[in-house]
Amino acid sequence: MTVRLTLVPPAVNASLREVRFDADGPLDPAGLARAEALAPAFGPATRAYASPSARCLGTARALGLSAEPAPGLAGCAMGRWRGRALEDVAATEGTGLAAWLSDPEAAPHGGESLRDLRVRVGAWLDALREETGRVTAVVEPDVVRAATVHALGVPDATALRLDVRPLTAVHLSGRGGRWNLRIGEPLTG
Repeated sequence: MTVRLTLVPPAVNASLREVRFDADGPLDPAGLARAEALAPAFGPATRAYASPSARCLGTARALGLSAEPAPGLAGCAMGRWRGRALEDVAATEGTGLAAWLSDPEAAPHGGESLRDLRVRVGAWLDALREETGRVTAVVEPDVVRAATVHALGVPDATALRLDVRPLTAVHLSGRGGRWNLRIGEPLTG
């Protein structure tokens, strides 16, 4: 039996436009309109999930998906950096930011390390292999990175080198205890 998972990063909101650690802000009007325009690109899914953030749940709704919020797919807990601009964090906590950007075990912000994120997302992904059919999950970009790294079994530091664009599709198919990856398919409406 095979499960076919499509991971979709959310539409743009103010945090993504401003290069800011998200503080659970909603989609902006342009992001919402773009997601609504792509709704026809989605065929039937056996199940749909979403990161529990406002932008992922809003994107899922705009895409016409009845997505179940999945706590295991939440974005990385950013501790005291939540809501702050990357530029601000670099200016005030440059050493901590450099550590976070180079070491997947670092959590200088008091939140979750990228390794912890990968382990959490990997546990969700591994449990999903018990399902069959098509599954769509609208998830934060860091969750896409964590799922990809876990599926491929590559070092956690690889996540720091993956660029995830909004409203694209990353496809994973799982069976027999392993995952196959198809990346970067643009969504078209």
